[in-house]
Amino acid sequence: MKKSLIFAVGIILLHACNNENKDQQKPDVVGVNIDTTIDPSQDFFEYANGGWIKNNLIPAEQSSWGIGNLVIEENQKRLREICEKAASSNATKGSSDQKIGDFWKTAMDSATIERDGLKPIQPLLDKINAIKDINELITTVASLKKIGSSTLFSDYVGQDAKNSDVMAYQLNQGGLGLPEREYYFKNDSTTINIRNKYLEYITHILSMSGEDAKKSAAAANNILKLETKLASASRKMEDLRDPYKNYNKMAISELSKMSGNINWSIYLKEVGVQSADSAIVGQPEFFKSLNSMLASAAISDWKYYLRFNLISDMAAVLPDAYGQESFNFNKLFSGAKLRKPRWKRMIQLEEDAMGEMLGQLYVKEFFNETTKKRYTVMVDAIKEALKDRIGNLTWMSDSTKKKAYIKLSSIKSKVGYPDKWKDFSSMNIGKESLANNFMNARLWWHEYEYNKLGKPVNRDEWDMYPQTYNAYYNPSNNEIVLPAGIFTVPGYRDEELDDAVVYGYGGASTIGHEITHGFDDEGRQFDEKGNLVSWWTKNDETEFNKRAETMIRQFNDFEPVKGYHINGKATLGENIADLGGILLGIEAFKKTAQYKEGKKIAGLSPMQRYYLGYALGWLGHTREEQLKNRLMTDVHSPAKYRVNGPFADVDDFYTTFNIKKGTPMFRVDSARVRIW
Repeated sequence: MKKSLIFAVGIILLHACNNENKDQQKPDVVGVNIDTTIDPSQDFFEYANGGWIKNNLIPAEQSSWGIGNLVIEENQKRLREICEKAASSNATKGSSDQKIGDFWKTAMDSATIERDGLKPIQPLLDKINAIKDINELITTVASLKKIGSSTLFSDYVGQDAKNSDVMAYQLNQGGLGLPEREYYFKNDSTTINIRNKYLEYITHILSMSGEDAKKSAAAANNILKLETKLASASRKMEDLRDPYKNYNKMAISELSKMSGNINWSIYLKEVGVQSADSAIVGQPEFFKSLNSMLASAAISDWKYYLRFNLISDMAAVLPDAYGQESFNFNKLFSGAKLRKPRWKRMIQLEEDAMGEMLGQLYVKEFFNETTKKRYTVMVDAIKEALKDRIGNLTWMSDSTKKKAYIKLSSIKSKVGYPDKWKDFSSMNIGKESLANNFMNARLWWHEYEYNKLGKPVNRDEWDMYPQTYNAYYNPSNNEIVLPAGIFTVPGYRDEELDDAVVYGYGGASTIGHEITHGFDDEGRQFDEKGNLVSWWTKNDETEFNKRAETMIRQFNDFEPVKGYHINGKATLGENIADLGGILLGIEAFKKTAQYKEGKKIAGLSPMQRYYLGYALGWLGHTREEQLKNRLMTDVHSPAKYRVNGPFADVDDFYTTFNIKKGTPMFRVDSARVRIW
């Protein structure tokens, strides 16, 4: 996946139309961001983006500010117009306009939300209060999972990694309230403070819901102890990247041997698993530990755990005091100073509920066929570039190359938006309350996903919305998915952007990046049909891993915040994809007319514009709190290192910007990563 938590920007400008009387131009799209006081050989990211960063403070409501968030800001305004138009229309019941409009009306009706209090979730709270034993606990957990409240563990329906034509029931570690297992064990002052604030947050949520203050404080301590045990049994982030070690298929009847205190027949029936004969368990040791915890921990502790999780997960649709408490705690990770205005929070909520429904209306206006064709052609050019690079590899055998060609030629690309949209006619959205609409939408999605069990895999389906500023590679489908939103440069029509910028911004950091994911440390282990199968010779695997180790060491050395290094192993796949995307983009761009003509724009050569176009994709800066959180939880390196890190491995970069030995951006030839 290209992006993680999204960066953002203020408005950037490109070439404008000429005035009839005088030639007026907007500042150049990449030139305007340059900090001319910085030499590119010292810090290319700051050279390319520092001018913009100096002039654009992070808004109080944001945890970071860069190109991605400005795209989101622009799209949120467009989606708000769609929602308000639907809300003011006399839409037919059951239509998309009715669902979009009614969700929006209940979302913006804060008076009713305040009046209702916890009423919309009271039946679930009553169910939690009535729990008497482990079987009732497990049944209630299943009920909560159907409306998206995550407790105890993670489960879902997805393609079988070793048989991609089959949808399988999957079980994984989970159940944590803090973002990642290390937050429970790291003992620096920041993390200790976060754990203390977490205790306060749990206490406040329980007290606000009607619990006695002393009991709430005691319950908070017990909840943290439960979660710490769950975290102790959880694998580290880097260990989750091995698809073989995290693939343990077993018969449904075997689940009770792994965790007999969970009545799996009751749980599976309640959660909606009707016909599966097997499950794929990611981390069996986690479930064995959970099994012991279910026997040893008091039922009252688990009831408080469920109560807290439900209210916390639903905070956005409850009275404002709950949302404010959630924000106050989560700003420890984001660094944001103010909550976003209500309309922005509700747009995000509505997107979560029915983003594809909104996307159908979005693409009609904002992503035309000409734009779609440009990027479709670019996909083919970049695939051809990878084919050429595979052919020139000296470390890979001919037998593995042949299989790599087959996989490459089989990659399916989805550009812009789906050819066929989902049918949302059975989603129940009305005027009763925001919480009901939110839970009904989540229930719809749960049933939609679980109904896939036992049915053929739909390889035409999208897992992102057209307006999303992101993209992904799906190894099980051997496909790249490129939503319309990811190609947006705020303030510009696509036709205003020259190829050099587009090949860096969209071709390298998105298309080439996602294609390379099919051949990174994890994606390379799947064949052309999307099955987890070994298709490499042993020697080729050894050569690949040796080169990958060089990249791991490179990124382990980066220390974006004192005491917080990049996790080179956990971020390896994204770092490989960044480097691969840059190299593929270069080869594809060098076949364009702009590169061959060699004309400068705004004093910049075509290749300089290419690198600056790539850096534009990571334009932005981040608060320290958010940066620390990402370094602990995110498989993507921080933006600055997604530019400086791979650029120092690219030979062409040295000649384009005259990078000299002894400067910070220089890396000796023998230390450069050579994979794809």
